[in-house]
Amino acid sequence: MHSKTMPTPQHTASVPLPQREAPATGGISLPDAVFAPRRSPRPPATSLYIHTPFCVHKCHYCDFYSFVDTRDQQEAFTDRLIDELRVLAPHAGTLRTIFVGGGTPSLLRVPLWERLLKAIDDMFDLSIIRARWRAEHADPWLPVNSGEFTVECNPESASPELMKVLRAGGVNRVSIGAQSFVDRHLKTLERWHNPENVARAIEHARSAGIERQSVDLIYAIPGQTLEEWDEDLRRAMSLGTTHLSCYSLTYEPNTAMTKRLGRGEFQPAPEELEEEMFRHTVAILRAAGMDRYEVSNFARPGHESRHNIAYWIQEQWLGAGPSASSHVLGGATLGEGSWRYKNVPRLGDYLASKGHSPVVDLEPPDPSRLLRERIMMGLRLEHGLEIQPILRDLEQVDPKSRVKLERAARSVESLGHITLGDTRWTLTDAGFLFCDGIAAQLMGTIARPG
Repeated sequence: MHSKTMPTPQHTASVPLPQREAPATGGISLPDAVFAPRRSPRPPATSLYIHTPFCVHKCHYCDFYSFVDTRDQQEAFTDRLIDELRVLAPHAGTLRTIFVGGGTPSLLRVPLWERLLKAIDDMFDLSIIRARWRAEHADPWLPVNSGEFTVECNPESASPELMKVLRAGGVNRVSIGAQSFVDRHLKTLERWHNPENVARAIEHARSAGIERQSVDLIYAIPGQTLEEWDEDLRRAMSLGTTHLSCYSLTYEPNTAMTKRLGRGEFQPAPEELEEEMFRHTVAILRAAGMDRYEVSNFARPGHESRHNIAYWIQEQWLGAGPSASSHVLGGATLGEGSWRYKNVPRLGDYLASKGHSPVVDLEPPDPSRLLRERIMMGLRLEHGLEIQPILRDLEQVDPKSRVKLERAARSVESLGHITLGDTRWTLTDAGFLFCDGIAAQLMGTIARPG
């Protein structure tokens, strides 16, 4: 089924790369080639992701880099983060989207937030983000003309004081991690907030003038019934939010949740129930005027997460903070590909470095990888996969793969899982149930180098 998916590098570099002297800390230095002048013009990055690793408690299902905050490293982290942002800023244009995730960004002390937001404002052009956000003037599938600045918040730490500081710093969207409104399911997930505080957090944001609020929910929790999931959806909608992210619980390797499952402490939700919950989510939210624009994300028209759309349509973004990933285009042509890399996922190594963070999972330009990713991400979108550019680019990379891709797509179409239009391929409602498998099938038709 489907889970919270953010694009991160999957493979380390397999070819020698010219690098600066390797740091004494873990990871490797970012190659000079990543930001070197290009043969063809390359637009600057217009999205920025910032990762804060602090949490009150490490939730058992979470596989993002985070740890329990003892509050003694927050100041050093903020200093180091500002230092990294300073070296990234010259590679950014006017920012259209910023997303601060984690971890729990709302745990960062308010005075440190003030410092960080001032530094971002000083270093980057936020003119689009600071323009008043107007949904009716924005097509989420095109470069946005009203920007988005999102901060993830825990219901317990989303204080009125924090919300006022965030709004003054340009934040116009918050994402509240509710996950469930049922205490026993929160306990299963090792989430320790009071469900009633979700509504309070949203009200604090609105009172501060933060115009957009999103809520995260998880379904297929062990022991959860369809009726309980329906109640979670209805309670979230009753808050008046215009965006919901609904993720099925995924047992990621090396998480406490997966280890507990292996010890037989609970049984996962039956696959049939998980599929029924997925279908129910689409039906209930669609009837309420919240369109599914991605496998797990629903919004009223114009309220889609523009930052996540930037990931899904393969725009550039810069990442700052330990474990943050970046996507930097190699140039304007397919042959110049794109670079993907991930900052070292260890706070100690991150703090001990200067300038660009040491990196891991470095992927040099690879046109065939770019095409596979385009298929994977495009199929997740209700908007669908813009197919003609892919077919055209495949003619350059590997004409045989084009034939294989079209043949595989017709096979999926025969099952009623995809609609093959002249300009777009879009999954059907039934196809979205098998999104990951269909994407893997189509991606597998594109030959890898060597």
